[in-house]
Amino acid sequence: MQTENENKYFDRKSAQIRVVDLAPHISAFANADGGTIVIGISDKKRILEGIDSCGDEKINEFINAPKDCCRPMPRYREEFIDITNEAGQPDWILLLHIEPSVDQVIRTSNDRTYLRIGDKSKEMLGENLRNLEYAKGSRHFEDEIHQYAVLEDLDEELIDAYKKRIGAEEVDTHQVLAARGFLVNRDGKEYLTNAAVLLFAKNIMKFNMNCRIRFIRVDGREIQVGANYNVVKDKSIDEPILRLIDAAKAFIADQLRVFTRQEHGSGRFVEKPEYPEFPWVEGIINAVAHRDYAASGLFIKVSMYDDRLEIESPGRFPYIVTADNISYTRFSRNKTISRVMTEFEWVRELNEGVKKIYSDMAEAGLPEPEYIETPNMVRLILRNNIDKRMAHRKNQPDEPKNGVSNEFLNSAMSELMSESVSKSMSELERTRMQVILNYLDVNKEINSSTAAKLLEVEIKTASRLLSKAEKLDVLKSVGKTKNKVYFKK
Repeated sequence: MQTENENKYFDRKSAQIRVVDLAPHISAFANADGGTIVIGISDKKRILEGIDSCGDEKINEFINAPKDCCRPMPRYREEFIDITNEAGQPDWILLLHIEPSVDQVIRTSNDRTYLRIGDKSKEMLGENLRNLEYAKGSRHFEDEIHQYAVLEDLDEELIDAYKKRIGAEEVDTHQVLAARGFLVNRDGKEYLTNAAVLLFAKNIMKFNMNCRIRFIRVDGREIQVGANYNVVKDKSIDEPILRLIDAAKAFIADQLRVFTRQEHGSGRFVEKPEYPEFPWVEGIINAVAHRDYAASGLFIKVSMYDDRLEIESPGRFPYIVTADNISYTRFSRNKTISRVMTEFEWVRELNEGVKKIYSDMAEAGLPEPEYIETPNMVRLILRNNIDKRMAHRKNQPDEPKNGVSNEFLNSAMSELMSESVSKSMSELERTRMQVILNYLDVNKEINSSTAAKLLEVEIKTASRLLSKAEKLDVLKSVGKTKNKVYFKK
């Protein structure tokens, strides 16, 4: 304690300090992650002063400082450690172990608020103070008034749908909004709340509310930069909450892949989605319901990689929820928004939604979902089984099919593709072409969409390969571009 550098969790104070001057440091530790204040070692020269010379009255004041100098009182405990002071006399130092405050902001008795940042106790003012209050749940962004939004900015269709959900179709809109806390009176003037704008706005972008889902599709397992940049789709969806989920669901569903494989024995080709629908839709719903809307400039991001889907939500887990207990613990950061989403049957009670994410992934034979919390966001990772699929494809047994072995079929396909054709295609194209020819041994025809699912590639990639095969006289086709089908020669 004498030699350690002061840091986020540790501070030294001289026994000569005024008791009231401990308050900022107590507030700072309580509002951060907790910490220890050592009294009896000078903070500059690090001299072992001890506290015996202070007398019993001041020592008691030190012990009671969190209770007397802060409101509300943070949780803490005191500890005495025997030392030999600088003068060689028996003495002791006092340690105040301040516990972090989870659900309330701890202020000093003169109504100032501090936060421990590095080795400093810094006063929180303005936006920084508001963000701290949001994080502690003592202030809720959704319940604050919006200075500029008016009733005419709300979507009547959404309002009517909400009134129908709560059985208030015949009640005046003004009365409904006021009764549900979306319209409040401040100093004799009525204002809409942020929740009202987030849920019902005609044009959410007008109010810069960060009510957005951004979808990114990556060709590979990691995003590359520069000449290797591999983002193939980047779409932002900006809608009020009551339209956002449906819009995102429709767009993302069209981006997710459906894998086709051939069953052993029957020879039938069966389709299986890359991910079961419920886990990724519920992941988006939870992000919309529980994200930190006060986080300026941040939005929900859905990233699709070859091997996984990631859903990132601004803000940390609310209150008592952690990555370890999320499957059975429920707490909402945005209670008003969550209530409306429950009334629209999106948010499920009793936390069964998260439980079903786990169970549906398990039933699909996919890895367990992963929740990761960082200082600024929560990430849900859903992994697919691409490695298993690829290994399965590489290790297909040479089982007979319709009395003909796979080895014979592969030989026949190789003969079909002449040496000149093989030279005109890359190794990857030849491999994919053999998969298509294998399919055409069982089926009469194939189109770009079916080939894309079969090869697990983009439609345009499959279309280019089929067109190239036709030019090389491997396949023939009928129909126009959009409806073209291909046959074996």
